[in-house]
Amino acid sequence: MASLAEIRARLAAADNKQGNQSSGGDGAIYPHWNMNEGDSAVLRFLPDMDNNNTFFWIERAMIKLPFNGIKGQMDSKSVQVQVPCVEMWGDTCPILTEVRPWFKDKSLEDMGRKYWKKRSYVMQGFVRENPITDDKSDKAIRRFIIGPQIFQIIKSALMDPELEELPTDYARGLDFRVSKTSKGGYADYSTSKWARKETALTEAEATAIDSQGLYNLGDFLPKRPGEEELKVMKEMFEASVDGQAYDVDRWGSYFRPAGMQKPEGSAPAPAMAAAASATATPVEVSAPAPTPVAEMAPAPVATPEEMGATPTAPVQTPASPAGSGQKAEDILAMIRSRQSSS
Repeated sequence: MASLAEIRARLAAADNKQGNQSSGGDGAIYPHWNMNEGDSAVLRFLPDMDNNNTFFWIERAMIKLPFNGIKGQMDSKSVQVQVPCVEMWGDTCPILTEVRPWFKDKSLEDMGRKYWKKRSYVMQGFVRENPITDDKSDKAIRRFIIGPQIFQIIKSALMDPELEELPTDYARGLDFRVSKTSKGGYADYSTSKWARKETALTEAEATAIDSQGLYNLGDFLPKRPGEEELKVMKEMFEASVDGQAYDVDRWGSYFRPAGMQKPEGSAPAPAMAAAASATATPVEVSAPAPTPVAEMAPAPVATPEEMGATPTAPVQTPASPAGSGQKAEDILAMIRSRQSSS
């Protein structure tokens, strides 16, 4: 029998492992969902390092496949595997092709929502006010996994004709306050809002951009599945709907539940080595409860926009005059120039 000290050490190790997962593999993910109810955090978004990206976010769409345990393991609990929806790349998704007709049948709507793609948006920036006391990341520039509820608030401001500068502008940008409440037993962020007053980046923030550099947000999308992976995804989907267990031998080289290691001696999966597994930035694929997905509350019936293969994007906005490639001294000079003339 383990001693009390051994039990405590094991529990502490498990807590540390969970804490590391909840903030991303490199500690850059800011887990705003861990805020207490009634708290709020102030974020300052930054542009994508990829100048070809019109927006300061990148959209990610994942499909969750639940399984009744793991094949060959007695008394194993249900597990969940996430796979990328290839509509992110404008391809035809074999899973959604199957699911779309379900919404025409009232008896299948709930099942359709269960297997419908879940959208999230990857952004980056500074955390200017942080109510999460145990957030110990050493990264100045953080990544944010934003759910649809917060994203709609962010997007609506960009459509406002009175907005003169991008919120990511280094000298005349806007802060965004994420506020957490609850509604119907789910986390609710509907009171989140943009600041009314423009502010410039501080010298410390400008220096952080120069020293740490911005992220290329496209690096945090899963790898694009090839023909073989698409076949595996369809096979896993059919097995999930049929209530089968997850088969490590059949699918372990491609897609795995979070935390599961790749089977020893298995051949590498071509094109993508388990893009949705825990080996590829686990929390950016699956955050712990309550997750950004909880912002959506119970999944609504798919809208016509969501049913289409091409997501609707807001109108393009002018690029920020303070480009992401500028050095800290250039950014500061521009900030000070604008401040002195105001």
